[in-house]
Amino acid sequence: MHPFWRHADYVSLTMEFRCNLACTHCMIEGTMDWLQPQGLAQFEQVLAARERQGWTGLILTGSEITLLKDLPRLAERARAAGFRHVRIQTHGMHLDKPGFLARLVGAGVDEFFISVAAGCAETHDRITKVPGSFARTLAGLEALEAHDVISLTNTVLTTECYRELPQMVQALGHLRRLRQMEFWNFFPMRETDDKGLIVPLAALLPPLRQAAHLAMAAGRRVEIKNVPVCALGEDGGLVANGQPQLFIDPRFWDQFARNGFHQCRHRSVCAAQHCLGLTTAYIASYGPEEALLAPLPPCASPQLQQVSA
Repeated sequence: MHPFWRHADYVSLTMEFRCNLACTHCMIEGTMDWLQPQGLAQFEQVLAARERQGWTGLILTGSEITLLKDLPRLAERARAAGFRHVRIQTHGMHLDKPGFLARLVGAGVDEFFISVAAGCAETHDRITKVPGSFARTLAGLEALEAHDVISLTNTVLTTECYRELPQMVQALGHLRRLRQMEFWNFFPMRETDDKGLIVPLAALLPPLRQAAHLAMAAGRRVEIKNVPVCALGEDGGLVANGQPQLFIDPRFWDQFARNGFHQCRHRSVCAAQHCLGLTTAYIASYGPEEALLAPLPPCASPQLQQVSA
């Protein structure tokens, strides 16, 4: 695991299930209306367990966490309870509102994990279904530049945006606070890809690897999720499928299980034991990729080698 953040040091609380975007790739699109956010009682239990669990960072997340009225107060409470870092996971569109970002930073939020859907405004806005959302997200990222904070980005890899990955890295190249970029291969939370958003690996890999190399050349760390390790070749060490412990409505996991991860005929003999393989929906669309996937012997297990951010 990379030396800057360890997933095990963080705990994540899903505190909100409202959103003012309508992204085509939204993983909880069909469940947002009935999933329940974690309440204050669960929040207090996490704070009380911080020292025992060894957590140093708290992630406040949800469909759009900045819609939560009490967000600054929760951040203050977490820092007072001993958390060294408070991160929010957001689309970033509200961060350029006068005074809002300053209130969050003043309350103790020092890490901002921001979703960027594509490399240009036209594609980003088409994915989010909100005109002007790319400009507002970029303005939010740029607003962070004036504060002593860290930003991370995540991008969901779909047929709508994958060609623009190198362009997206370049579009964010001026951001000094941006320390890590994550690329999450799409999974539809069901057995079929009804929207046709899954990208075949042969098409996805060239722009993804180019984007990763551009990001690392700019001094950023890279995490790739839900792409078979062996398919990335020498870049397989960029795959990091680990996550902080997540507190969420337990009914979410029933839907998540429908993805059917870990499908690969080499799983039992491959050294990449943290690889998620293929999903049921991917195989239904493109088959088991027997010509592309191959088991990694122990001596070939890729190591994460990146520049320090």
